[in-house]
Amino acid sequence: MFQKILIANRGEIAVRIIRACREMGILSVAVYSEADREALHTQLADEAVCIGKAPVSDSYLNMERVLSAAIATKSQAIHPGFGFLSENQHFADMCKTCGIAFIGPSGDMIGKMGNKSQARLTMMEAGVPVVPGTKEPVREPERGEELAGQIGYPVMIKASSGGGGKGMRVAKNQEEFSDLFLLAQQESLHAFGDDTMYLEKYMEEPRHIEIQILADQYGNVVWLGERDCSIQRRHQKLLEEAPSAGIDEKLRRRMGQAAVLAAKAVQYENAGTVEFLLDKEKNFYFMEMNTRIQVEHPVTEMVTGVDLVKEQIRIATGEPLHIRQEDIQWKGHAIECRINAEDPKRQFLPCPGKIKDLHFPGGNGVRIESALYNGYQIPAFYDSMVAKVIVHGEDREDAIRKMRSALGEVVMDGITTNLDFQYDILEHPVFLSGNVNTNFIPDYFE
Repeated sequence: MFQKILIANRGEIAVRIIRACREMGILSVAVYSEADREALHTQLADEAVCIGKAPVSDSYLNMERVLSAAIATKSQAIHPGFGFLSENQHFADMCKTCGIAFIGPSGDMIGKMGNKSQARLTMMEAGVPVVPGTKEPVREPERGEELAGQIGYPVMIKASSGGGGKGMRVAKNQEEFSDLFLLAQQESLHAFGDDTMYLEKYMEEPRHIEIQILADQYGNVVWLGERDCSIQRRHQKLLEEAPSAGIDEKLRRRMGQAAVLAAKAVQYENAGTVEFLLDKEKNFYFMEMNTRIQVEHPVTEMVTGVDLVKEQIRIATGEPLHIRQEDIQWKGHAIECRINAEDPKRQFLPCPGKIKDLHFPGGNGVRIESALYNGYQIPAFYDSMVAKVIVHGEDREDAIRKMRSALGEVVMDGITTNLDFQYDILEHPVFLSGNVNTNFIPDYFE
């Protein structure tokens, strides 16, 4: 087992990993930018190292500085969390070169699955259902327009290196294709440094379902149920739940087996998520694989009782999975609401500020993931998510009631948040029916 782990992240996920390290008797090292000098993760870790100025390019994305901090503190491993360097093939390779364990899959694996068009081809060859689309990378709008005509409109234009909803546009017809392609391509180039695109048939009103998997270096793979992530705006998730109200046991097992097939096809290792689109006829299609821990991992932990971060660390040390598929059971229903410092009435404009008064709920089946505290100044340089409220109930109806109660207790004076917006979602009759899809927010709230 590792004696010391450096966490190459910030905010609530850094705090989450530090707590897992504490419980495992492992020392933790936090890295922070100058803007995060007073952040909670720097106070909770056993050691903290400043790695640069506020911009992420000078700090959290600066691979040399992160690795220098790991070497200077004699850390044996780096946990990247999500975002930042978590899916950076070059960084994973650099860790290996420096003799530091990367808590995640290998750089080669990140490269294979991180390039969305290449991942699609791999899944096709493995026999995993894939959304109809291009089999080759697309860089020119003229070629894209030609291929879009063959696929049939509407089509989804997507960045090969994309994630977080960036580099994505839906073209409804040939007339708007070229402009939207160039917009998505420029966004991809700015966000990921890659102008390679691919096209998919745009599915009308699908559910967004993802399957959590764990895999060790000995070929053992298990799946831990699904998460329904259909409640999203601009391809960014707002509310997630497990299990999905739109899936029965037979379909759940088929999707789980497909996720295991996908992981084994590429000899995957560590925690990962296989994302699918589910159409109205209950046909599911591979969309992408995330080679990291997910923001919404707590809902899976709540219904299975498995600590995914601890499992990541154990796998990275070379331990075989101690969980067998038959050991995994799903109990009750869990919901996660992402609380963002943003104003839904002004197109979700980020609203950083100083926390003047803070109160989080507690009680049976309520879990909070946050790095906030009274008097904390939220920096304007990073993601707007400031907390996650997670609840676990006997069933979906019980979980919804519990989440309403929990959100009603949250106090975050000093900043504008999406709390009321989340409450509105929880009261909407379509959400209550469980018959939701990825168009839910555009259809009912925009």
